[in-house]
Amino acid sequence: MILLRRSHERGHAQHGWLDSRHTFSFADYHDRHWMGFGPLRVINEDRVAPGGGFAPHRHANMEIISYVIAGGLQHRDSIGNGSVIVPGDVQMMSAGSGIEHSEFNASQTESVHFLQIWIQPDRLNATPRYAQQHFAADSRRGVLKLVASPDGADSSLPIRQDARMYAATLPAGADIEHTLHSGRRAWVQVVHGRLRLGADIALEAGDGAGIADVTQLQLTAERESELLLFDLP
Repeated sequence: MILLRRSHERGHAQHGWLDSRHTFSFADYHDRHWMGFGPLRVINEDRVAPGGGFAPHRHANMEIISYVIAGGLQHRDSIGNGSVIVPGDVQMMSAGSGIEHSEFNASQTESVHFLQIWIQPDRLNATPRYAQQHFAADSRRGVLKLVASPDGADSSLPIRQDARMYAATLPAGADIEHTLHSGRRAWVQVVHGRLRLGADIALEAGDGAGIADVTQLQLTAERESELLLFDLP
């Protein structure tokens, strides 16, 4: 089974300083057919104008991951963390019993472009925690690099869910494979470029695909591409 979520079909919110595309239902955008995929609850593609950002606000019981595509994202939170996240960085907040944070464009002249990802945790009201890690471009080129996992394997960020998030950049013509074990499913999100899923499904930037009841995934880059792959229960 393959579910396709085309970029142009996503929800859209425009708030002046924020242009956001919602793969799944989020805030004022509701589509009962797209409430998530397994524990993967949110993939928002956000563009924040220079000087704009999200004022301090609270979350609880959600694993929140930020993946910066371009620009710099300024982060601050109520447990003492503060940093600027740039391309190659992956940030994780395990909101647990509750955390307040703000995210701002670190630049007054250039926009910041990033993916905001929410994964439902496997436990409630845990102690909030934060982590971030830089994954060099070479470590993601031509391979699926593990960037988040339940056990922090291979220097990935630890999340409270039996889910694994991989990032990859593929030169034109390159292909990669991923094995799904019994009972697992996957979501592929194209960051940029053009991919072919299997023999004949084309995926463009912003497109997503949910895959279940398949054991072997094959992705081929028809041009230079970047993608995220989620291996989910």
